[in-house]
Amino acid sequence: MSSITTSRKPVAIVAILSMVAGLVLIIAGGVVWGMITSQLKDEEITVSAVTDEEPGALAGKDVAGPFTAFAQANAINHHALAGSDGKTYAEIGAEVAGLKAADAEGNADQIAALGEQRTTVMNASFLRASLFTSVVAYGVSALVMGLGVMFILLGWSQWLLAAARTEQVAATTHESAPAAV
Repeated sequence: MSSITTSRKPVAIVAILSMVAGLVLIIAGGVVWGMITSQLKDEEITVSAVTDEEPGALAGKDVAGPFTAFAQANAINHHALAGSDGKTYAEIGAEVAGLKAADAEGNADQIAALGEQRTTVMNASFLRASLFTSVVAYGVSALVMGLGVMFILLGWSQWLLAAARTEQVAATTHESAPAAV
C-alpha cells in the first residue's frame, strides 16, 4: 500500500504547485491590470473625436482601459496627420533638409513652419507610443491571467488523474490478491 501512496505523491505535489502558481499568476495579472488602469485614469485623458462627422464610438469617454487607449492613440494619429498635411515626422524632416539644401534664407519661414509641424507630429508619436505601450501591457496582463487559469486547470486535471491512478492500482491490487479461505 505504501508504494501506491509514494507513486501518487510526486504527481500530487506538482498538481498543487501548478494550482498555486496559477493562482499567483491570476493575482499578479489582475494587480498589473489594475495598476495600468489606475495610472491611465490619473492622467485624466478623454478620447478625442476623430472627426465631427465620425467621432468614433469611444469619443468623449475617459481613457481607462485597452480599448479607450487604442482609440485615443488612433485619434492622436488622425489629428497629427491632419495638422501636417498627411506627412509623417520623417517626411517633414526630409522636406526641411531639402529646403535647407536648396536655399536656407529664402525658405526660412517655411522651414520654421515645418519645424513646428514636425515637433507636433513628434509629440503625437510619443503619445501614441505611450498609449500603445499600455495596450500591450493590458494584453500581457490578460495573457498572464489566462495562463494562471490554464495552470489551475492543468494542476486540477493532474490531481484527478493521480487520484484515478491510485484507485486503479488499489483495485488491481485488491483483485489480484488471493482470496482468503
